[in-house]
Amino acid sequence: MSHRIGFISTRFAGTDGVSLETAKWATVLERLGHTCFYFSGQSDRPETISRVVPEAFYRHPAVDAINSVAYAGTWGTPEQTRASRPDLVGLHRDFFSIYIRPPHVSRQVQELKDYLKKELYGFVRSFEVELLIIENASTIPLNLPLGLALTEFIAETGFPTIAHHHDFHWERQRFAVNCVGDYIATAFPPVLPSIRHVVINTVQAQQLASRHGVYSRVIPNVMDFDTPPPPPDAYCATVRQDLGIQDGEYLVLQPTRIIQRKGIEHAIELVRRLGFKARLVISHAAGDEGTAYEKRVHEFAELLGVPISFEADQVGDTRATTPDGRKIYTLGDVYPHADLVTYPSTIEGFGNAFLEAVYYRRPLVVNNYSIYEVDIKPKGFRVVEFDGFISDSTLSAVRQVLLDRDLAAAWAEENYALAKRYFSYSMLELRLHALLADCFGYGG
Repeated sequence: MSHRIGFISTRFAGTDGVSLETAKWATVLERLGHTCFYFSGQSDRPETISRVVPEAFYRHPAVDAINSVAYAGTWGTPEQTRASRPDLVGLHRDFFSIYIRPPHVSRQVQELKDYLKKELYGFVRSFEVELLIIENASTIPLNLPLGLALTEFIAETGFPTIAHHHDFHWERQRFAVNCVGDYIATAFPPVLPSIRHVVINTVQAQQLASRHGVYSRVIPNVMDFDTPPPPPDAYCATVRQDLGIQDGEYLVLQPTRIIQRKGIEHAIELVRRLGFKARLVISHAAGDEGTAYEKRVHEFAELLGVPISFEADQVGDTRATTPDGRKIYTLGDVYPHADLVTYPSTIEGFGNAFLEAVYYRRPLVVNNYSIYEVDIKPKGFRVVEFDGFISDSTLSAVRQVLLDRDLAAAWAEENYALAKRYFSYSMLELRLHALLADCFGYGG
């Protein structure tokens, strides 16, 4: 039986992990005969199946204003707090501003929560939605009003809900100190009878059980390994030239955003010490997390004399042309031309770039981050690993895989077969089918 399913997140647009995984889930659900709709603050989905509410976006000005107080304590020092809050004088002799929430922030949160809850009711009614799938909006507290609105809506309706969790607040240092602990405890994640929880790795499942006493299913990130990528076409013939790769130069691809937890310094050091003529190409921009780390990457590459290209303007979601007439390639256009893919992240929820490199059969260098060690490495993938720093053995292994094409090809085929078994759409289809049966009952 087919159902009308509503996805909810702060945004469904671009190449962030949540948007990408949502698209994969929707593809599989539509193959099963269901119809998907979308509620978000930003969206690149068709208007006919979307409800876009700007206040649901985590970088909406009103939400930004709340977060600047919630996690950064920007409203003042203790002395300023005392001056601006005479109602607190006499209640307690000492208090710390970062843990105290100004009343106006509480009002803003409640007003936005009420508005978003009203929009959620409208979304469900207008599209006749039967099941909600919340994509990270009840996981990471970047939009407190939306998380609270979802919690209240589900509590008031008993609506069948799948909460698909990608990044929990305890996995990010920026949320450790705050003045909104009551909101986080209530809604990130909410614990309600009609919610089925899904996480993307086993560490999260253990933490969710330990912290909240909640059972969750593990459904890892996936790619369509049942359908291999098409061979590069004529459009891609100039990729290396357009990205500034010289004759005889290796293209080392860092296919991530420029954010601190991606550990891009390791990729720069690797290229510097490799002893081969090589250029590091970074495919994405800094995104929503500021430019300070991007400046650091520029300076570090310059300090070590490493040729580096920042190609966010030439690598996009779709093929197009820049204003000055240059080709814009997709990441899928670039991968087949990479001689090596670097993935030196220190923290990842799972590892989309890892799966992409395997999908396009590229040699891969991976930092042994925790989720890789627990959920990916035991499957038997053949990659060059390092533990927090680039060693001589790391360099030797990379040189070997670059020089021995037969070895690289053998590893690629073995990796692809493993990924098809464990991280394919077929695996996702089986798990979603069981999950929907739990929500609706067999035959429901």
